[in-house]
Amino acid sequence: MKITTIRAYRVELPLHEGTYKWSGGNSVTVFDSTVIAVDTDQGITGYGEVCPLGPAYLPAYAEGVRTGLKEIGPKLIGLDPRDLGVLNRRMDQALRGHPYVKSGIDVACWDILGKAAGLPVVALLGGAFGPDFLLYRAISQESPAAMAERVGQYRAEGYTKFQLKVGGDPDTDIERIEACAAELEPGDVLIADANTGWLMHEAARVVDAVRDIDVYIEQPCMSYEECLSIRRRTARPFVLDEVIDSLSAVLKGHADLAMDVINLKISKVGGLTKAKQIRDLCVALGIAMTIEDTWGGDIATAAIAHLAHSTPSELLFSATDFNSYVTRSIAEGGPRREKGRMAASAAPGLGVVPRAEILGDAKVHIKG
Repeated sequence: MKITTIRAYRVELPLHEGTYKWSGGNSVTVFDSTVIAVDTDQGITGYGEVCPLGPAYLPAYAEGVRTGLKEIGPKLIGLDPRDLGVLNRRMDQALRGHPYVKSGIDVACWDILGKAAGLPVVALLGGAFGPDFLLYRAISQESPAAMAERVGQYRAEGYTKFQLKVGGDPDTDIERIEACAAELEPGDVLIADANTGWLMHEAARVVDAVRDIDVYIEQPCMSYEECLSIRRRTARPFVLDEVIDSLSAVLKGHADLAMDVINLKISKVGGLTKAKQIRDLCVALGIAMTIEDTWGGDIATAAIAHLAHSTPSELLFSATDFNSYVTRSIAEGGPRREKGRMAASAAPGLGVVPRAEILGDAKVHIKG
């Protein structure tokens, strides 16, 4: 089997709630997502999706996905898409860094591998643990009262894990955490995610103020060293996200006892192949994980579902259902939330079929 064509489509994903806000005054109203199609000479096409959370969150931006594909795509024509190790090595040789550019191609090739084998990707990633898995709901940064109200709203939709977007003014963030914690019911889980937004002295104030609240602290500061400093000042369970981008980052964090949980984003590390490596290392080390991506629609959510569902339940802290946040479905067969839980498709590959009327014309078209 050989890759014959690589295509990329731009799709807009508006949010149900209008705007998503996080630290640093950042916000998004419409996500710019790229759907990647990889065609083969045996008539099998695989699909992936990459959707950066705007240009100010990670070193990634939407147009960069499509521009980067023009650079690496021609070098992949003629490769067997099922040879995922060979494929990823070729991408890394063709373009240093920029893992998010490579992620959609890697995911599309997992889709092809599953279709060729007649197996769902979840089986290829190790098999499904249990019938489904838990999801969390992100709560956009608003006033403390508005965020607290969201806890009840989202619980009514089946969620029991709530990730608060903090990382702003420390006094307001303390109020946000206190207000939302007051709305919790037995079994609920609260995460305060600063998305790198606090300076060390601000983070130190917040973790001290909430020391008696049952809350997880996620990525308080920009650098690993700053986060480690705050980790050593608090007994609250600690999550690292933005700085966890490789196997070596996990190993360093484990050696330093820098976290209890990591947030593993598929496109941040370059696709399912490298995400699986990190996932399996965390399983071996006993590190719990939230498995997700930067954002996306039905295809990105399908990839999340397959990786999350194939992760041992006791080590899967949470996952997310990004296709529930947006108003537009871009593929048939996308996984759907049910009472705060989700399951991977049992169909071959990712189990999704893009809606041609939504994709429109290809923005990138590479062929041999």
